[in-house]
Amino acid sequence: MNNVVDLEDLAPDVVFDGGDLDCGSGLVLMIRENMLRAPVGGVMEMRSSEPTVADDLPPWCRMAGHAFLGQLPGTAPGQTRYFVRRGEQAQASGSTVDEAAALADDKARAKAYAWRLRTRATGHQKATVYCRNFSWVLGQPASFEEKDAHPCAVEALLGALGASLVTAYATACARRGLTVDDIELTVSGTLHNILAHLGLEEGDPSFAEIEVKCYASTMDEEADARAVFDDVVARSPLAATLKKATALNIKFAVV
Repeated sequence: MNNVVDLEDLAPDVVFDGGDLDCGSGLVLMIRENMLRAPVGGVMEMRSSEPTVADDLPPWCRMAGHAFLGQLPGTAPGQTRYFVRRGEQAQASGSTVDEAAALADDKARAKAYAWRLRTRATGHQKATVYCRNFSWVLGQPASFEEKDAHPCAVEALLGALGASLVTAYATACARRGLTVDDIELTVSGTLHNILAHLGLEEGDPSFAEIEVKCYASTMDEEADARAVFDDVVARSPLAATLKKATALNIKFAVV
């Protein structure tokens, strides 16, 4: 591994910011994509604020046939700069494969990936959802009580939408170099007819409208902050799906 002086003297061929993504959330695809932009023997610099990258990147480089050169503190708080020299070939399952082919294979597997969960009834108005190494509890399908032991399924859907946009926006701002001190997002939804769900009337039980309001605290230009949020919404799997099914009203403001 090169020392700090050597790293500081490097002129990377490619520089990109991975934000706070970890290797399990698409960062490896971004690394491969940017590595191909560097010539063989050239250097790629990746900037990241995700702590697990420090442990995951060196072994990945060894398996992929690249040289991990080391790391330096980044210019932003909590950021680290990682340096990788592109090797001639990538290694996959013990055989030699060129980097472009490895990237194409990774992309194909990512596109075909299926998220799998199982759900069991585990009590009165209670279900437990199991996914990967964790589980969570949901209550009844829909509830308008003031208090419940568990969130209802409607609330879980709206919460998932809100959480996906907040986390994705924070990551996108970090990657674009925008400083955002705080992000708060509210989500509200109305159904066409809750009585149809209860079996009290005939009608449409689906969502009539979902409204999202995002408030960001930043000293950067509002137009820049808004452009990043609009891009996040356009790339959100949940927002894109719900937009096809109901009226999705999304607002953004800098405070």
